[in-house]
Amino acid sequence: MTNRSGAVCDLSCMRNRIALFAIAIGLALAASVCADDNVRAVQTKLRDGGFYLGEIDGAYSNQLSAALSRYQIRNGLPITGHLDVDTAKALGAKPAVAASTTDDSAPTSETWERLRKSDKEFLARMERSAKSSPSSNVSGNEPAAATTPATSSESAKPASAPPAAASDGISSSPDFSTERLRDYVGAFVLAGLDAKVGAEAAFFSDRVQYYDSGTMDRDRIREDLKRYDERWPKRRFWLAGDIAVEPQSGSRVRVRFPLKYDLRNGAKHSSGKVNKTLVLERAGDDLQIVAVNERKID
Repeated sequence: MTNRSGAVCDLSCMRNRIALFAIAIGLALAASVCADDNVRAVQTKLRDGGFYLGEIDGAYSNQLSAALSRYQIRNGLPITGHLDVDTAKALGAKPAVAASTTDDSAPTSETWERLRKSDKEFLARMERSAKSSPSSNVSGNEPAAATTPATSSESAKPASAPPAAASDGISSSPDFSTERLRDYVGAFVLAGLDAKVGAEAAFFSDRVQYYDSGTMDRDRIREDLKRYDERWPKRRFWLAGDIAVEPQSGSRVRVRFPLKYDLRNGAKHSSGKVNKTLVLERAGDDLQIVAVNERKID
């Protein structure tokens, strides 16, 4: 009798578990459908704005992440590569489940590597848009960005670079177009947020005029970036204004841009704004940083 009662109980429990499992599966599928619809809506809005050129498939891909980064760069939003709370609000969407908004969220290397590469179709669209509305700012806001400030000084002299040369066609080169350089700056910022500490060292030349520390090689720069990460493990950056492009001699260009930052380490907190300066040099079909500096804005 006991065994039979136990068998009935086991069968009832099994049925309950199956029912709960089915409900859980149904809820998960419903959530997935809603998430896909949300991402599709975001893809459509980004495609309409010229930022996204992929399929409207509801998939949260590296291509979509790069498109979100481009949107953030040009709209004064924190540069995360994610459909985070701020970006979702700007797009009239919900934050994506795949893009955690916790402090531990970090962009993948695939996102900033894609952003660093020149997307000729996207850049051509943006250049055409800029020419048709030369006085308008893409963001409509006062933008903002940030890369890692030097650990040796909070306020430094402008980056050193060769004197500006007469017009030599560099400023009109696709490699040095304003839109191309915006993407490069955004990729540099995202690399500084990569879970792989010191990932942005890949943007630097073998030897760099590094803030007020003089000439440093890439290995020493990587160590400095690791120390900075230990000091400020939680970071947010905004492109806080338009970038200024100044051709230099040879195959170099100076890029200046205002940069907002918010840094945290437990109870410690620092925020503010700097004018960042990068001197870039053409390296094959890519660009590399040969000098970097910044000046804090009061």
